[in-house]
Amino acid sequence: MPATSATPPPALRPYLTARHDLLWSEADAFAAEHVAPRAVRMEAAPGRVERKVADLMAARGWFAVTIPPVFGGLGAGHVAKTVLIHRIARVSAAAAAILQATLIPVGALLHFATPEQKARWLPQVADGSLLLSIAVTEPAAGGHIGGIETTAEQAGNHWLITGSKIHIGNSHLAGAHLVLARTAEAGVRTSQALTAFMVESDRHGLSVPAHRPGLGLHGFSAGRLDLDHVRVPVDNVIGQIGQGLSVAQSSSILYGRPNLAAVSLGIHEAVAATTTSYLKARPRYQGALSDLPVLRDRVGDVEARLRAARILAYQSVHLLDQGLSCDADLINAKYLGHQWAMTSAQDAMELHGAHALDREYVLQRLWRDIQHTHPPAGTGEVQRIRLADAAFDEDDIQWSERLATETAWAQPDPTAA
Repeated sequence: MPATSATPPPALRPYLTARHDLLWSEADAFAAEHVAPRAVRMEAAPGRVERKVADLMAARGWFAVTIPPVFGGLGAGHVAKTVLIHRIARVSAAAAAILQATLIPVGALLHFATPEQKARWLPQVADGSLLLSIAVTEPAAGGHIGGIETTAEQAGNHWLITGSKIHIGNSHLAGAHLVLARTAEAGVRTSQALTAFMVESDRHGLSVPAHRPGLGLHGFSAGRLDLDHVRVPVDNVIGQIGQGLSVAQSSSILYGRPNLAAVSLGIHEAVAATTTSYLKARPRYQGALSDLPVLRDRVGDVEARLRAARILAYQSVHLLDQGLSCDADLINAKYLGHQWAMTSAQDAMELHGAHALDREYVLQRLWRDIQHTHPPAGTGEVQRIRLADAAFDEDDIQWSERLATETAWAQPDPTAA
């Protein structure tokens, strides 16, 4: 996929300010200079964790895109976050995954940490010295939060945490992990049984097994954490004791889902661009494959899905930046963004014929990478259940309405036209 810069499409103008335009250009230039050359090496060495791209993004303050300036962050909001993830994902979904994975626990700190905790952790993220992960998923329970078996027992001024977590984004890069553990006896409702803890990666008893590459996102670390009576101080509790479910769910809805919508969108754009370039360059009869009506019909479907996914991704985070109720819109952007990108990737594989099976060809990487945006932050089945709740007006909590209004970027941008 060529790492060329492009101006935002007119359909996004209602959601973008002058600051967003600058970030768009900056992200495209960064992707062309730093990500594109490494994407090839990342694909060729799936057993290695990519660290340099993370360092370069950290130096630009992108892991702090939603952190207020008072803590050293950009304070730019969720549309800005989507711009960065989307534009990087066009060139490397793995690089975009590194960015989006740290932003989820950042959201948890912004919404639930005490002022002292924010002052302790957020400036380190902002200056690039600290990456974070969020550790919820477990070997037996998967993403079922109610089935979490990791426990935390209080011992004086400390907690002892024991258990295992898997599929943890940035597991090998993070200097601290936001770990969800059970702090109540059996029988207590999940909404009151879990607590969130910040666990530094160098604490005794915490181990991170060697990196194992997945189907796609080569270079991105999504590994396992094993905790054996890891001792953390009471000051490392994020939110209230028993409030862990709220910490996890709000972060998933307000950060995880729109982040993955942005990754899917970047992959989707790369799929479309790769396919149209191939069809235009491939001779057939007296013209090119792109002249054949049967193929143009398939490409028209790809384009329709891409345009719809782009609007969904940006409209939902625009609502979030305005402090409006939009939980279902964020869920829908993740759900349909993945579904549509997946369908377009499969269409592209078929439109390329046997050429798509060449391991060195970019399309195969795109097809493998899009598989990774389905499970995190809830599978399609989970998203449909949440959307059904919205249809029946059964949403108990609107995290967007409750939390987004507390942020600095909910105010209108004075630089907007």
